[in-house]
Amino acid sequence: MKYTRLSKEQFEELHPEFINFLATQSITADEWKAIKENKPEIAEQELDVFSDLVWEGVLQKATYVENISPQHIYLFHFKETQIKLIGLKLLTTEIDLTTSEGFGWLRDNLLNDDVELFRANKDYSEDRLMDKFELIQQGANITKGELFMYFENLLG
Repeated sequence: MKYTRLSKEQFEELHPEFINFLATQSITADEWKAIKENKPEIAEQELDVFSDLVWEGVLQKATYVENISPQHIYLFHFKETQIKLIGLKLLTTEIDLTTSEGFGWLRDNLLNDDVELFRANKDYSEDRLMDKFELIQQGANITKGELFMYFENLLG
């Protein structure tokens, strides 16, 4: 398995897609039930393969991710040859960026000495989808990129 297995909730949400996945392998509902009961290791393999296929599709479409914690914001844009980062770090622990109050404070105090803004670029490794996946595993969420574009315009 290349990525991680989908959660029970994700499998439930993707139930129709999973049925289609089994159908492409000519596995009927009765056969799937028998596989789960008699050959659980094969059922596990099928779940893993399906999970990887879902992750591949999601990662191929992901263009922006962001990771927001109480003291920092990391905004990533996946370009053709590299990952662009806009980072923001608070030098005070009195503000929590995960709250609406903290985000409001940031909006009003972007030029404050307690706010450090920076940019960086990084080339992809040999596996650009895994690069994306690792950021998600570290807590980043896929977004439409509004926050990245806001800060990019702000920084010029």
